[in-house]
Amino acid sequence: MTDRLPVGVIGVGSMGQHHARVYQELPSAELVGVADVDAEAAAETAAQYGTTPTSVDSLLSTAAAVSIAVPTPYHYDTAMAAIEAGVGLLIEKPIAEEPAQGRELLVAAEEAGVTLQVGHIERFNPAVRTLETVATDLDVIAVDSQRLGPPAGREIADGVATDLMIHDADVLLSLVDEPVADVYAAETADDQYVAATVAFESGVVATLTASRVTQQKVRTLSITAESCRVTVDYIDQSVRINRHSLPEYVETDGEVRYRHENVVEQPTVENGEPLKKELTAFVEAVRTGSEPVVTAADGVRALELVQRVEAVAERE
Repeated sequence: MTDRLPVGVIGVGSMGQHHARVYQELPSAELVGVADVDAEAAAETAAQYGTTPTSVDSLLSTAAAVSIAVPTPYHYDTAMAAIEAGVGLLIEKPIAEEPAQGRELLVAAEEAGVTLQVGHIERFNPAVRTLETVATDLDVIAVDSQRLGPPAGREIADGVATDLMIHDADVLLSLVDEPVADVYAAETADDQYVAATVAFESGVVATLTASRVTQQKVRTLSITAESCRVTVDYIDQSVRINRHSLPEYVETDGEVRYRHENVVEQPTVENGEPLKKELTAFVEAVRTGSEPVVTAADGVRALELVQRVEAVAERE
C-alpha cells in the first residue's frame, strides 16, 4: 500500500512490544517510532522492529495514530496529550484509573474528532467474534466466565479484577446490553483470587472468576440459554453449542441404564492472532473515521463494573 497510516507506540513494556511487532507486520500501517521513559528499552524495541526511538511529543507530531501501553496511572495524561495533538489512539485496558477520567477522555475525543479505541483484546478473539453471530438469537439465562492462571512472574500494579476480570466484564457487557441491578463478590489469597456474581435488571445472572494463583491457565466463557449451552475457549479459539439434550433410562437384557444424548455443533472459527485483528480494526477506524469496535464508552462501563466488584469484595 502507498497510503500506509503512520503509527507509533507509547510504552514498550511487555504489551507495547507486541504492538510494535504487529504494526511492523501490518500492510496498512507504517511504524514511525516508539517512545518510552526507559530510553534503552525504546532503543532496543526500535532496533528490533526497524523504527526510531523518540520522545512522546515528537511521536505525536509525526504519527496519525498511536497505541498507549504505559502503566495505568499514566493512561489519562498520555491519552489527553494524544487527543490534543489530534492523533488517533488505542488505550490498553483499563481506559484510565477512574471511570470519571475515562468519561473526560470520551468527551475530549468526540469534541476533537479523534478516534479513541480501548484495548479489550478478547473482543477480537476469533472465538468471541463467532460467538457474537450466535448470541444474537439466544434467550440468555446465565453467563459464566473463568480467567485463571498462575502468578505472572512480574509485578502488576492493577488488582486482579482490573487486570484480568475486566476482559470478561467487557465481553459480558457486550453480550448483555442491560443495566446491572446488583453485584456480589468475594476475594481470597491476598486478593489474588476474586469471584463475582452480576445480576442484571432483566434477570440474567453472570458469574465472573479471576485468579493469579491457579496452577492451570483457563480462559473460558459459557452461556446458558433456553435452547442451548454455548461454550467458548479463548485459548483454543473454539466454540461448542450443545442442543437438544435427551436424558433417558434404557432397559437392556433386564438391566436399566442411564443414557444421555445431545447434539453438539462446532461453528467454524477463523483462527488468528487477536492483537493483529485488533490493530487492523483500529487502523481502519482511524483511516475511515468510523466508530471503533471497542469504544471509550465500552471501556468506561467495563471499568465501572470491575471497580464495583472490587469495592464489594473488599467489604466482605
